[in-house]
Amino acid sequence: MKKSLIALAVLAASGAAMAQSSVTLFGVVDATYAYGSGSVSNKSQLTNSGLTASRLGFRGVEDLGGGLAASFWLEAGLNNDNGTGGVTNTNNQAATSTGGGLTFNRRSTVSLNGGFGEVRLGRDYTPQFWNLTVFDPFGTLGVGTTQTLNSSLGGPTTVRASNSIGYFLPGNLGGFYGQAQYYMGENNSNAANKKDGNGLALRAGYANGPINAAIAFSETKFLAGNIKSWNLGGQYDLGMAKIMAHYNEDKISGGNDGKGFLLGGLIPVGAGEVRLAYSTYKIDTVGADPRTNKLALGYVHNLSKRTALYATYAHVSNKNGAAQALNGAVTGVNSNSNGYDFGIRHSF
Repeated sequence: MKKSLIALAVLAASGAAMAQSSVTLFGVVDATYAYGSGSVSNKSQLTNSGLTASRLGFRGVEDLGGGLAASFWLEAGLNNDNGTGGVTNTNNQAATSTGGGLTFNRRSTVSLNGGFGEVRLGRDYTPQFWNLTVFDPFGTLGVGTTQTLNSSLGGPTTVRASNSIGYFLPGNLGGFYGQAQYYMGENNSNAANKKDGNGLALRAGYANGPINAAIAFSETKFLAGNIKSWNLGGQYDLGMAKIMAHYNEDKISGGNDGKGFLLGGLIPVGAGEVRLAYSTYKIDTVGADPRTNKLALGYVHNLSKRTALYATYAHVSNKNGAAQALNGAVTGVNSNSNGYDFGIRHSF
């Protein structure tokens, strides 16, 4: 039934879809009740993506013969609590939308795959983001998200880049993997900010058996100051638990530096798993160096392979002038904040 609906939808959009050897409709709907408390104000809301990012997407592959394949991936972010689409940008600079209509802001790529690896073009995740999310027990989602992302100085390309050209190593290298990505801001050559949004990023890693570790580096150019980031992350599967950690540094030329780390783990319990993490991030400035520390604890209970219930608690402490709060609350300088997520996630 699903494939029939997919075929009808794609055929209506383009007659060229007949050339696809396979096309899949996929998605996630994740609804979250979120509560945050702070020294100034509290907030409660129904939001989304507390466990897995809500999305709607299409992906397809065509076998070209001779070991070659062409593929595409179109994925749109959803705010299922109010029916709008997610925020996006088109040039790796300030966001150019505040949400509303559905856009393929999460990923929109076309690829050529073969024994040489994969060449991928379009809007995609940046290499430097993968270490933050893969080696975070909360997957950089919900109130438990690592402070190395929440407080990051990495700028607009911390998570994704538009107008990118990427290359991925083939998957038959004995556990070694890697990618390179160049992205463009696409400004006019006579503009003062002609290089804004241009960048290069690299990632290399090794995954074999219980071990997975990787290092990444990026530099994105901006008139106000180039941003360089690098991070290192790893995971070890003990069987009874997965232990993971990462370290991240961001540096703005002529500006501030930021650095932080995460230590955490996943523990299988019955039909679900316990998630826990400690993360911290400090910004080096002239004078005080604001720092945020977070403790997060959560549990995911799987009702099936596609549906899960979850709960997460997080506590943030602010020091040296920081005032970060959770789930929309407001807290004072050097005050604490608590946050709770309760939700249900269904994927298809």
